[in-house]
Amino acid sequence: MQLPGYYEFCCRVKTISGQKALEKIPQSLQSMKALKPMIITDKGVSGAGLIKLVTAAMKAKGSKVKVASIYDNVPPDSEIKVVEEIAKVYKAKGCDSIIAVGGGSVLDTAKGVNILVSMGSGNLMNYAGAGAVKRKLNPMIAIPTTSGTGSEMTLVAVIADRARNVKLAFVSYFLLPDIAVLDPRMTKTLPAFLTAPTAMDAMTHAFEAYTCMAKNPLSDTTALAAIQLISQNVLRAIKNPGDLDARLALANGSALAGMSFSNSMVGMVHTIGHAIGGVCHVPHGACMSILLPYGLEYNLHKTAHLTGELLFALAGPEVYAATPKDERAEKAIAYVRQLNQDLHDATKGRHYRFLKEIVDRDGNQMITKDKLPAIARTAMGDASQFYNPEDLDFNDFMMVLEHAYEGTPLDRKKVKKGKKGIKF
Repeated sequence: MQLPGYYEFCCRVKTISGQKALEKIPQSLQSMKALKPMIITDKGVSGAGLIKLVTAAMKAKGSKVKVASIYDNVPPDSEIKVVEEIAKVYKAKGCDSIIAVGGGSVLDTAKGVNILVSMGSGNLMNYAGAGAVKRKLNPMIAIPTTSGTGSEMTLVAVIADRARNVKLAFVSYFLLPDIAVLDPRMTKTLPAFLTAPTAMDAMTHAFEAYTCMAKNPLSDTTALAAIQLISQNVLRAIKNPGDLDARLALANGSALAGMSFSNSMVGMVHTIGHAIGGVCHVPHGACMSILLPYGLEYNLHKTAHLTGELLFALAGPEVYAATPKDERAEKAIAYVRQLNQDLHDATKGRHYRFLKEIVDRDGNQMITKDKLPAIARTAMGDASQFYNPEDLDFNDFMMVLEHAYEGTPLDRKKVKKGKKGIKF
């Protein structure tokens, strides 16, 4: 039986953060006796010239490290077949480590590859779920090129199974990268319409970590720091993309948020977001930014005191002090909605506020009303809902989806009050 107040917190990822952090990679690999890394990335990162920055940093005087292979064809969503393909290349080239350079899809793909090449199995499905990876994997360095997923700090990889149209979670402390390298040069070229939703993805990690069922004092601390860094710097980075201080602040905020939710888990915003990604293949960050205020509203009768506390980190001490205690939670939700609107304006409409606004590259609507029931049914099978402070069933998911689709606030009188809850 778990004792009141009991918690566990683990983040054994060495973090190298700051200007010219990339230049520390060779000595870091050598310290792990890894000399033939494979770089895993995608076409966008490669095309932006970011891999050249990494390989240039590898040529430090006296370095014995030689890049054995570069795979730059990771798709926007991690996929089992791609993981298996990369693992074959890794083995054929005699690689002994991984450098993952990219966003969440790349980092999660690299974690999946590391499972296969380290465990000696060709079937990734053998390791799906929690705790199936039971030993140390090969050395891995994670270099995020977005400030959003926090995957460089998490024990989770989410990888799509296209045959079943679902996203699978792989969870193990052994999936934590050995080293995370946070260098603002790696996000400098990220366009505004991607900087915005990825930052809101990180914000959502921190919000849900602070309000979910498995929160703890250390996850709270990292969540608060993340929210403060992100809220103060996301518009600054969008309006001045070359501001490396703002870029580094977002990178640190994302890493802190990843550290937080990796130790406390998330809730219904991620439950619904995973389902939308699986059914409609919508980018995860777009889902998170749209759904965050709805998750906060839905859980408000259980977590108003917690959401109210977040106003301090979100809006600053002056706004917090000027807001009556019983109005702080509502103010925090309104602030999130206003931030989404500000990001929408700053990106000339490319940051989405409602589900019906999301379009693909050809301008086609990605989520239509007829898909909402399928999303709700898929959400019913997502394990993250069990950490949400309030219960949800199919009708609850539909209610949230319908409001998020149109962009209308929830009628909280319709939110059921279940038996779940948090005691602090």
